[in-house]
Amino acid sequence: MTSVQIRTLRQPPNVKESNARALAYLNETYKSLDDLERETDLEALVEQARQKMEDLDAKLAHSQSNVDVVITRTREKATEHLHTAQELSLLRHSLADELSFLSGELVSSLSGPEEGPTLLEDLEALHRSLKELESVKGYVQVIEHALKLSEAAVQQVRTSSTVTVTEYENLQAFVTSVSTACGKVESVASQPDLHIVAFLEGVVERTWRDMKGVLSSTLLEAAEKLKWPMKVDYASVAPEDRKAFENAFYNLLKLQTIGEKIRDTSKRIASAKEGLYPLQALVQAVALRFKFHFEGTRQTNRLDKPEWYFTHIVNESHEHRPFMESIVQALLSSTEYRTVNAWREFTLLLLPIVEHKLRRTIPALLSHPPILAHTIYQALAFDTTLRDEGFDLPGTTASPANGKETRHWDGISEVILGKTEWFEAWVEGERKFAMDQYFEIISSSDAWLIGDDDGEEESDMRPAFRELRPTNSARRVKALVEQVTDRYSPLPHHAHRTRFLIVVQLPLLESYHARIASSLDAFETLSSTFMRAVPGALGTGDGRGDGRKLTAGVEGVQRLCKALVSAKYLAGAMEMWGEDLFFLELWVEINRRANLRSKAESIPSLPTPNGTEDEPPEGTIFEELIRHYHSLVGRAEELIVTSVTGEVESGLKPHLQGGSTQVTPAVGSAVPDDIALAQSLLGPLALLSSHLSFLRGTLPRATVTSLYRRIAGRLSTHLLQRQVLYRGRARSTLQEAQMLVAEAELWVETCRVALKEGRGRVEAPWRPFLQAARLLATEGEVWTKVVDATFGMASDGEWEEVMLDTVGLCEFPREEVQGILRRRADCER
Repeated sequence: MTSVQIRTLRQPPNVKESNARALAYLNETYKSLDDLERETDLEALVEQARQKMEDLDAKLAHSQSNVDVVITRTREKATEHLHTAQELSLLRHSLADELSFLSGELVSSLSGPEEGPTLLEDLEALHRSLKELESVKGYVQVIEHALKLSEAAVQQVRTSSTVTVTEYENLQAFVTSVSTACGKVESVASQPDLHIVAFLEGVVERTWRDMKGVLSSTLLEAAEKLKWPMKVDYASVAPEDRKAFENAFYNLLKLQTIGEKIRDTSKRIASAKEGLYPLQALVQAVALRFKFHFEGTRQTNRLDKPEWYFTHIVNESHEHRPFMESIVQALLSSTEYRTVNAWREFTLLLLPIVEHKLRRTIPALLSHPPILAHTIYQALAFDTTLRDEGFDLPGTTASPANGKETRHWDGISEVILGKTEWFEAWVEGERKFAMDQYFEIISSSDAWLIGDDDGEEESDMRPAFRELRPTNSARRVKALVEQVTDRYSPLPHHAHRTRFLIVVQLPLLESYHARIASSLDAFETLSSTFMRAVPGALGTGDGRGDGRKLTAGVEGVQRLCKALVSAKYLAGAMEMWGEDLFFLELWVEINRRANLRSKAESIPSLPTPNGTEDEPPEGTIFEELIRHYHSLVGRAEELIVTSVTGEVESGLKPHLQGGSTQVTPAVGSAVPDDIALAQSLLGPLALLSSHLSFLRGTLPRATVTSLYRRIAGRLSTHLLQRQVLYRGRARSTLQEAQMLVAEAELWVETCRVALKEGRGRVEAPWRPFLQAARLLATEGEVWTKVVDATFGMASDGEWEEVMLDTVGLCEFPREEVQGILRRRADCER
């Protein structure tokens, strides 16, 4: 209960409030005088209230007495607690003063007025330093002992006449015991790794290298008397010098043998990768000469002359080969390394010198693609030279020790090609260089001139293509693609070859294909546009309009011939390349390997791989591109045929419409003298003759023959339809029929003169027109016999015999012959 509540309860009763409540009660109970008069027990109620008041007064008095007692007791307890609090406060202040005094007693006498470490803190710090110094003392003692054992091991090798490594074994044992003890401490205390173990293991490795270095120095001193690293004439060396060299050589081999027995597995593997110790020592002198010439400031250290240091290493390998194969191999034959090929091992140890040089120089060459490419070609040439010399990994310490696997040398070029960033930089540089050459080829002024036959025989082409005279651009593009092949064919891995093929070589062929296709598109667009706008414009006209100049006449056909021979020449070249052993092997590998197969499937210019690991692939690697180029050839041939026939047919329109003057044929022509030909026929004949003469002088004979048959066949069909079959109601007289025969003969004779071929070969496409004209020109009994046999009741066999006897072989069916004969005015059937 709070003090406020206590004060509230102790207040005296409120008489005024009590009277007001009593009045309110009486008013509520006795609302009128009648209610008061009817009330009989009012006095009883008053008496009851008076008794209740007396009881409450008695309780109030009793409560008042109790309250006074409680208040008295509470005051006494509060006074008691107050005295206790005052005593405790005094005690706290006295303890604080005492604690302050004691802290002041602990401050060091050396401390100044400023705050400093206490004496206790100094003692604790000194105690920790003492414990650390005791630990460091133990470490130092361990390291000191290990270093003493290391020096003893090196000194033992230096002073002993034979190779003894007992001190080294003591060092190994000591390091092993320390490592074991440290391992136990770490497992118990859960402490981090102790670096002392790694340091001691490094001391062991350094000791072994120092021991090897001591014996290597001895060997090099002995080798200097042999004039090493110059060419060694072992027979002319003094016997005592040879003996010293052989002893030093054997000592190093013995050290390597001991190391393989007492050192752990990882160290033995590392030692095997280093090669034979004696040859390592001999290579050191070669490496110093290499560094002097190619890693300093001398003129021989040039980034653009990688062939100098490649040639230097090749010369070193070749120059010391007799010494290695005779003397060193004989020394190895009496040891456990008798299976090692001394010359191959020596060459293998020379390779890290070049590898180190390449790794340092290639990053600086990435911004110079020509020098980078030159360096790679020289590296590939270096690999080829060593392989031709007989170098490979079998017979060296780098070959698998189990003898079951055969590992071959990847080549020093793998240092560059094996790093994706460097290889891609080279490929991109080659691509840019090849495309620049390509654009230079097709942009030259003589790019699309058909080259003259200078007597250079394309002996590597198929016979069908040897007489093909290509354009200068086609010949140069072929040479460029072959140059690209020569540049990447030495690559050892098929994945690199495939990348080069896809990125560098195929885009050249695709670009040239697109260039020819675009020229045909342009020709087709111009010719079709002008033919629709001005019918006959390609054959005749006043020459106005650049489009007609580009597509009309021999000049237009010449442009088509350039496209044809270019595409045909490249198609023939790709057929030859596809059958080359290099591309056959590459195509087999692409079909066999899943990663290369997926790359080929994403390139539209490559055929879909269809081979498996067990079955050889079908087709060649250029099969798809050959198909595209053949499509260009067919398209160009069709445009040539369409252009020539369109121009001749346009030139024939005035002649077929009639009304032109007649001319007498020249003496010696195939036309009889008594028949006069229309002058309008001379223009189309001359145009056809010029076209055929140009085709004969430009294209191969087989192509000219094919084009001529198609051109002559279309013209023959056109003339047959316009002059014989579909003349409407007009009928020919005998004289007109004879003139038609003369015209047909003149067409054949014109083609024969232009092509300089025999009549039989030239006449074949014109035979339908010739036979129709001859049927119309028959007269007399022959005419009657032919008409009777054709329209009579003779059987087909009898009719064919009549036709064979009268007009010779007839290629028309009987119904068409009837239609032809009805074209004669005197035919009444």
